[in-house]
Amino acid sequence: MAGAPENARPAPPQRERHGGIETILSGIRVPDLPYPAGRLRDSDVRDWRPLLASCWSEQRDERVTHVLHSVDLEWSVRQVNAAYVADRIMDVFLKTSGLHPELVRRVARLRFYLAWRMEQDGDEAFGTELIEWLDGLREWRGWSNSGGRSSRVLLEQLDGLVLAVSAAFEGEGKALGSFCLAWQDDSGKRRQQIERLCERLLETERGAASQRRADRRARALIGRALQGRRLPEPLVRFILGPWQRLLKQAAVTTAGGDQDALRRAGKLLEWLVWVGDPQLSEVDRNRLYHVGEQLGDRMLEVWHQVFDQPLAHDQLNEVETILVARLRGDALALVDAFGPPEPFHWEPAWLAPAQPDPAALAAAEGRWFVSGEGAREERRFFFAYLADCAEILWTNGAGVKLGVEPWQTFEDGQAQGRIRPLPPLTPFRQVLSDTTQILLGVCDRQQRQRQRAAEQARARAEALRRERQAEEERRRREEDARQAELERQRREAEAQRLADARAEQERLERERRLAVERQVAAIKLGGWIALQDEGMPEPRRLKLAVRINASRKLVFVDRMGLNRRECLEADLVHWVLSGQARVLDSSAEFDDTLTRVVGRIRMGRNGDV
Repeated sequence: MAGAPENARPAPPQRERHGGIETILSGIRVPDLPYPAGRLRDSDVRDWRPLLASCWSEQRDERVTHVLHSVDLEWSVRQVNAAYVADRIMDVFLKTSGLHPELVRRVARLRFYLAWRMEQDGDEAFGTELIEWLDGLREWRGWSNSGGRSSRVLLEQLDGLVLAVSAAFEGEGKALGSFCLAWQDDSGKRRQQIERLCERLLETERGAASQRRADRRARALIGRALQGRRLPEPLVRFILGPWQRLLKQAAVTTAGGDQDALRRAGKLLEWLVWVGDPQLSEVDRNRLYHVGEQLGDRMLEVWHQVFDQPLAHDQLNEVETILVARLRGDALALVDAFGPPEPFHWEPAWLAPAQPDPAALAAAEGRWFVSGEGAREERRFFFAYLADCAEILWTNGAGVKLGVEPWQTFEDGQAQGRIRPLPPLTPFRQVLSDTTQILLGVCDRQQRQRQRAAEQARARAEALRRERQAEEERRRREEDARQAELERQRREAEAQRLADARAEQERLERERRLAVERQVAAIKLGGWIALQDEGMPEPRRLKLAVRINASRKLVFVDRMGLNRRECLEADLVHWVLSGQARVLDSSAEFDDTLTRVVGRIRMGRNGDV
């Protein structure tokens, strides 16, 4: 077999007994699966091995039950249930394994082999070697389909699985077990090699991190000192050349615990800038003389402290020439310290580097992280934290460097959801056990349901008869309720019509009262009314003699000024409305209005009648 070593242990395939699978295959029923219409005889059961072997050879990613649906053949209950259980196990493994989607997708194609073996062997369908191999895939939890060499190695090994399972379909029972054993042997050798690679990688990267830290610290010191300054060009060249190398080497020594050289070199850098910038040193000439006399010697001391070889004379002479010119007060040509041709990059954070929270670092170091989704998913292992440069060393889990990333960038990525911890992995053995227990529970419930089915069938006829009687009674009640509702609606409509009529009548009464009130209020002194007293055949004509506005009282007299009659305006309004009195000297417009109002009132009353 391809990929198997010559010294692979020859052994018969070992089988693990998973109790309950036989019960599931014979007892469970799942909706929408192609079960036979009746019980098939053993001679009528079709051999599905060629169909499943063909699907495996073609490396299909579809479910076994879908394949059974797609062919117009009749399958036994045991075959259909074996297909369903294989699909269920592999679907759960796809979702919960935690492996890369491409890797688990290829492994999940074993569903065709597992369905065939379960239909054949029941509880003993799963070989020990296969389960251990599937559980051993956890070592590849960091694998990503990047297209690189390490990515292709695993895919090539999985090609050997295709050959092994195909051989098992053809009757070579030991083929798959031998493949799994050979894989485990290779895994042991690979782990030893990975340990050696990781040791070398860590040593190399820690040295590189120390160099990066020294360079960034030196650039930060220079950037802080030269930012916004104008200095003589030779001095700028000296600081960005020899003195930057000095600062970098001193920073490397600082990583070992010796802070003196870097402290002194940084202080001398500040004095160099102070002396070379007239804006800083011109205001204190005495201090300029004092610093200028000692600066050259101090620079040589620090240089000898850091380097074994002496500082080049021509480089030191340029600095001393500038010092002498500044002491004499000569005018020097100044340039921008960070001028063209190339910009100077530095980060102020390296002046006082911040360290991550120890708890957060401990929680992240040694864990797998993932970015992207689906086929674009990329996994990386937090191999080590490089404290010298505050960076994370990412690997593929096999000793191959994927890159370095600043700790702060990593924290920002987590906060924004661009990178997240890889969820815990679920071993195949646990998936198999959990799925079996769940399906056994379904089987048990279905068995109890079938036991209750007969009782329910007998009770259903009686219930149906009662339902029919209840339905007839319900219809009768609904009809009575409908008739009652129609009667209620008719009464409500009649009541609404009467209410509308009363409202209209009241509105007209209000309009008539308002018209009479205006007519009474418009009677002037000397105005006449006709008042019908009880017992009198003809109404008396009375004239308004007095109007008392404060009390709204009216005083009427007859033609002779006698037979005085007093009343309130409200009383006169009442008399006019009731027809007991009539205003005689109103305008023609009011008479017409009053006639129309009275006419509408009479029409309204006739309509009610």
